[in-house]
Amino acid sequence: MFAAAGDDPAFPDDAVEVGRIVGAWGVKGGIKVKPFSADPQALFSSKRWFLQPPAMPPAPGPKAAAGPRWPRLLRIAQAREHGEHVVATAQQLDDRDAAEALAGARVFVARSSFPTPGDDEFYWVDLIGLAVRNREGQSLGTVAGLVETGPSCVLRVQPGGDAPAHELLIPFVSAYVDRVDLLGRCLHVDWQADY
Repeated sequence: MFAAAGDDPAFPDDAVEVGRIVGAWGVKGGIKVKPFSADPQALFSSKRWFLQPPAMPPAPGPKAAAGPRWPRLLRIAQAREHGEHVVATAQQLDDRDAAEALAGARVFVARSSFPTPGDDEFYWVDLIGLAVRNREGQSLGTVAGLVETGPSCVLRVQPGGDAPAHELLIPFVSAYVDRVDLLGRCLHVDWQADY
């Protein structure tokens, strides 16, 4: 059974999906979360995790309430890494049944609560949507996503406008990425359209 949540704050405008609840952990209402990052610091940076059911897109406002089965917000008491998962306890979950009922829930955290990245470190969510230009000033498209390959990540650059007609895969390493301009919403690379 879910414990009383009190007045929950509104779903944050800068919410970022950071993981998914995969099931219960223990018998006292703990949950197990599959993080969407190899380094789940976003989950540890906030004590407030906002939930959405698997099929429901995140939407701020009164209609974003998760419904009677889903608490809209979990106030996290404790969270830690456990293998490939994060295990956590929340004030609203008081038994295993309540935790199991959340299996599949999407976990969101306010972007403003993320830890400040170091120099030359970036969150994937900040790179998606950036325009990509090469040293000659040619548009190569827009970052549509990143692929984790082990030692480094690869940018998936979707065509658009005068960009090449095919998706480009550019390693996100200093040998190919000259500069990331988050304010200017542009990523500058040493890459050609026909690579």
